[in-house]
Amino acid sequence: MNLESKVAIVTGGAHGIGAAIARIFVARGAKVLIGDILDDEGTLLAAELNSGSKAPRARYRHLDVTQETDWREAVGMTEKLFGGLTTLVNNAGVPGRAGVVDTTEEQWDRTIDTDLKGTWLGMKACIPAIRRSGGGAIINTSSNYALVASGRAAAYHSAKAGVLSLSRAAAVEYAGANIRVNAVLPGVTDTPRIATLPADWRRDLIERTPLKRLAHADEIAKAFAFLASDDASYITGTSLVVDGGFTAM
Repeated sequence: MNLESKVAIVTGGAHGIGAAIARIFVARGAKVLIGDILDDEGTLLAAELNSGSKAPRARYRHLDVTQETDWREAVGMTEKLFGGLTTLVNNAGVPGRAGVVDTTEEQWDRTIDTDLKGTWLGMKACIPAIRRSGGGAIINTSSNYALVASGRAAAYHSAKAGVLSLSRAAAVEYAGANIRVNAVLPGVTDTPRIATLPADWRRDLIERTPLKRLAHADEIAKAFAFLASDDASYITGTSLVVDGGFTAM
């Protein structure tokens, strides 16, 4: 899973799974633009990843994935700093924990706009740049909640199922351009977001997971590194579920 020739944009990259993805990409040789709205955390992460390097291998940029202008500027910055863009990781997202009736219109819009619209805007902005580089890979963060229902989190289920279908659609549309598009479907992962869940909800998720534990963020990140690498050169339009067996039950 060597990533020496890769130039990537990773959204939601300041902490959690996104930060783990940025770390493993840089460790395996890629150059990474970290995009997020958590400016302090993102700046610190980029400094950490560049520590001891003669030339920067990571840079941070404020990137609101719901804003097309932010995307255009991020692509331009990446190409200027690191050369041709080869890889996009659409990882930014927000939860939507309420059920159908209890979800407000504002909550619905925020989740759909960030998780689904943000993924589409990212591909819309980055695909032309990846084509200029001769092809590459896009990996979108969906969720095991795209496959199963929980009895709550209506907006989140809807957004992540949309990401999965959007990934398949793009994979078919851009296969001829040598652009592979896949989705990773994480299960319950030990991140700052999970720490905000009510204790009973968290316990229930762990109990329903056959491996009986949370995933570590770096375990999820390895799936992204594989799909970004040339080792996955014949894999497109698929979903890689990394959930400890949750959806096997």
